[in-house]
Amino acid sequence: MGCCQSSFFPGKDHRPARNRARPSNNGEVLPAFSEFSLSDLKSATNNFASDHIVSEVGHNAPNVVYKGRLHNRHWIAVKKVTTIAWPDPKQFAEDAWGVGKLRHTRIAKLIGYCCDGDERLLVAEFMPNDTLAKHLFHWENQTIKWPMRLRVALYIAEALDYCRAEGHPLYNDLSAYGVLFDENGDPRLSCFGLMENTRDGVGMLEYNRNGMITPESVVFSFGTLLLDLLSGKHIPPNHALDMIRGKNILPLMDSHLEGNFSTEEATVVSDLASQCLQSEPRERPSTKDLVATLAPLQNEADVPSYVLLGIPKHEEAPPKPQPPLSPMADACSRMDLTAIHQILVMTHYRDDEGTNELSFQEWTQQMRDMLDARKRGDLAFRDKDFKNAIDCYSQFVDVGSMVSPTVFARRSLCFLLCDQPDSALRDAMQAQCVYPDWSTAFYMQSVALAKLNMHKDAADMLSEASALEEKRVRGCRGP
Repeated sequence: MGCCQSSFFPGKDHRPARNRARPSNNGEVLPAFSEFSLSDLKSATNNFASDHIVSEVGHNAPNVVYKGRLHNRHWIAVKKVTTIAWPDPKQFAEDAWGVGKLRHTRIAKLIGYCCDGDERLLVAEFMPNDTLAKHLFHWENQTIKWPMRLRVALYIAEALDYCRAEGHPLYNDLSAYGVLFDENGDPRLSCFGLMENTRDGVGMLEYNRNGMITPESVVFSFGTLLLDLLSGKHIPPNHALDMIRGKNILPLMDSHLEGNFSTEEATVVSDLASQCLQSEPRERPSTKDLVATLAPLQNEADVPSYVLLGIPKHEEAPPKPQPPLSPMADACSRMDLTAIHQILVMTHYRDDEGTNELSFQEWTQQMRDMLDARKRGDLAFRDKDFKNAIDCYSQFVDVGSMVSPTVFARRSLCFLLCDQPDSALRDAMQAQCVYPDWSTAFYMQSVALAKLNMHKDAADMLSEASALEEKRVRGCRGP
């Protein structure tokens, strides 16, 4: 569900955070970034059950990653982060929002966070085909082919170069454990390492004299990743450098490749690793240099990653047949404000039952005046005098003794008909705050979002509204 003020991001506009979608560089509409409730994440991970752990660290490790599934059936990865690393909840939220803005096909995207008491959690896209560490060090059927290793090196270099260009040049614990494979077998850089203070201790990072990570130390870590790709195992950098400097890289190469690699390409990669591991940080290549060196080695760029990785092709599940739309869903999907008006007039106030319980003492003259304002607003609304209806409903709302989701929904429609979609969205969200599971509040948000040209967000909200309406209808029918 959407939520009220807790879903707003620091310094951002007050549109519903969970429905804020962003286009990628290639025009693809990506998942929205949002604040998740702890209860949502507990439900998604079966209360953080041990059989949902997907990280290679133990259950009691400080930063454990769980696999979960949201109510909309989307798979997610949830990482628990220690409060020691993030004592300030506001800083945690702001940094998560900063990383959440990074949208690139080479990165497993951060789609949300949760900050509840002592809990600090990060939520990312789930990558279903394991980590590079699993495929390099713990493979079962076949090791990673040489062209795929070159692709991993390039894609991660591109991810790092993109992050640098976007003002995020630091990455904590870059290693084979932070490289993930998506449903198509494409390698992606985990977004978790882009959050500061989330070191897991599995990487081979070099820190400066002040104990701080630097862009140059990230390149050093990339050099150790190149060693992993060459050798298929963890090798201390100093030992590997001795072999590289001896101009004999064959002892360094993974024996499981069985000679199926280009010596010339391997030499280029080993030389690049040597440059990354230079003791003097200023002598190391930039991320742009990494990309420029690795791009010409991609001789099988047309071969899909799932083929090189040796996994089945991902097939999209056929869409489930959709039930017929309700009158409200149909009107909202067509942006038919006249039909929506007719439905709200006929519904009257029956959905307000239970939202207000007034004592006898509260029936003051002020209360009678307030109810009279609402009545005048209803008459204006029925007669399609929408500006007058806004004024009358505003008098009712401003008193504040009663809250009515129907008034907010009706005033939202009035704002839409008066070409004020921002105000309409705000009222629809207020209706949701009063009645969190009311489908009409979600329907009105979907129309307002569409008027604001946030069409993907509007479609998502329309789907959520339909699901709530269907759930309510099933509940009325009984078992």
